[in-house]
Amino acid sequence: MMHTSIMWWSMILFWTALFSFGIYLVSNFVSGGSKKDSPFHYLNERLAKGEIDEEEYKRIKAIIKQENSTI
Repeated sequence: MMHTSIMWWSMILFWTALFSFGIYLVSNFVSGGSKKDSPFHYLNERLAKGEIDEEEYKRIKAIIKQENSTI
């Protein structure tokens, strides 16, 4: 009797974990993954905060694109 109870709880735990992982994968796919870690994200934030002007933004953006194309 005890063995059956442990087996049921194990199955429930397994399917709950699998379902949660599936939800995580779908939400990560829909949000575009980790775009927040991209250099362009930080560059856009700096421009929005006023830390850099538009000329500096364009200059840095060109450098980032050039570096990404050589990789």
